[in-house]
Amino acid sequence: MFGYQEMIIVFLIVLLLFGGSKIPDLAKGIGKGIREFNKAKDGIRDAIEKDVSVDEISKKG
Repeated sequence: MFGYQEMIIVFLIVLLLFGGSKIPDLAKGIGKGIREFNKAKDGIRDAIEKDVSVDEISKKG
């Protein structure tokens, strides 16, 4: 895993590449992407759970 020294080096490289003004926009984009991924993941999970429950009900009937 990453230690503190590696994380500081990565942060400094990102700061040099993107500049201080672009980092908040970059973080906002990453956060938005993570939220969309989680929403899609939850949607797939709900669809699978719904299909499983429908299959269980049809087998009982």
